[in-house]
Amino acid sequence: MSEKQIILDTETTGLDIRDGHRIVEIGCLEIENFIPTKKTFHCYLNPERKVSEQAFKVHGYSDDFLSSQKKFLDIAEEFLKFIEGKKLVIHNAKFDISHLNNELMLANKKKIDFEKVIDTLEIAKSKFPGAQISLDALCKRYKIDNSKRIKHTAIIDCELLCKVYVNLLDQKEPILNFESFDNSQISDNKISHSYCKKVIKPSEQEIENHKLFLKTNLKKNYF
Repeated sequence: MSEKQIILDTETTGLDIRDGHRIVEIGCLEIENFIPTKKTFHCYLNPERKVSEQAFKVHGYSDDFLSSQKKFLDIAEEFLKFIEGKKLVIHNAKFDISHLNNELMLANKKKIDFEKVIDTLEIAKSKFPGAQISLDALCKRYKIDNSKRIKHTAIIDCELLCKVYVNLLDQKEPILNFESFDNSQISDNKISHSYCKKVIKPSEQEIENHKLFLKTNLKKNYF
């Protein structure tokens, strides 16, 4: 079955919500069967506080730039609608979810259930114990071009994480998705591809036809 997921990343004013830090950018990229659908959600936010010096070095968003942006409350409904019913794929999910749930709490909205989150950091930690598993390190491991990542920006990080996620789950090999075929697609020479490893099992009738074919041809060739 088709499964839509959301690659998600945030940038913040600092590390810990206990110090009053807030989100300054949210980036979301929708994928279906590991392929981007071209649907995105992206916004900069006014955190209503100053950006820490450390955070500014990471993403480069100044207080002056952020002061003219919308507040989280202004985009909360649109954001929740975009992610509704879909798993969230995040690198170091505990950080992003803690900040998102803090914003949702301040906006009197329902928090995100961590059960609906896939943490690629945990996948990488399990797959490469003891190795560097930052987003940059994983891009290097999988030979993914991250030259645009001069600063950390949520939407660029989503694009990179999407490619890393596909590699982490070994979902690189395209196959033909016969379920999505119809006559118009065939006549127009259009073929639908899916980048997930999907096993298509033969029906009982197909198995019987195969047995009959083998039996008939064996008799012709050897008896």
